[in-house]
Amino acid sequence: MIRIVADTNVLVSACIGRGPASKVIEACLRGQLLPMLSLALYLEYEDVVNRAGLFRRARLNLVERNELLDAVFATSTLVETKYLWRPNLRDEADNHLIDLAVAANARYLVTSNVRDFIGGDLRFDHIEVIEPANLIEELKL
Repeated sequence: MIRIVADTNVLVSACIGRGPASKVIEACLRGQLLPMLSLALYLEYEDVVNRAGLFRRARLNLVERNELLDAVFATSTLVETKYLWRPNLRDEADNHLIDLAVAANARYLVTSNVRDFIGGDLRFDHIEVIEPANLIEELKL
């Protein structure tokens, strides 16, 4: 099973429309990918899916977004990040995703903002930061 960490923007995009991010989330729900989750990332997911302003024209309403969050949680492996690598990314709020990916031994960190992960002080060659469309193409999902 391929372990991934999905950035919050992937879940948001899956709630809004049908595109590559939706396919990534669907692959997680079908058991083709194994999403890795920390408590911090889960709380971030929960906070964002409950923001009405982001989802005015979304395909999923509030109840459906929370059902999707529950389904993603049910298929995820909860990982405790005991060590903070602090790669010093441009956006401090993204550092926890690298910490989780390292702790979970994830193969991919899936994000629509790949550029946010370029230029950190630390490199982890076993983790590929990849956009949803590229992951779908690479894995033929």
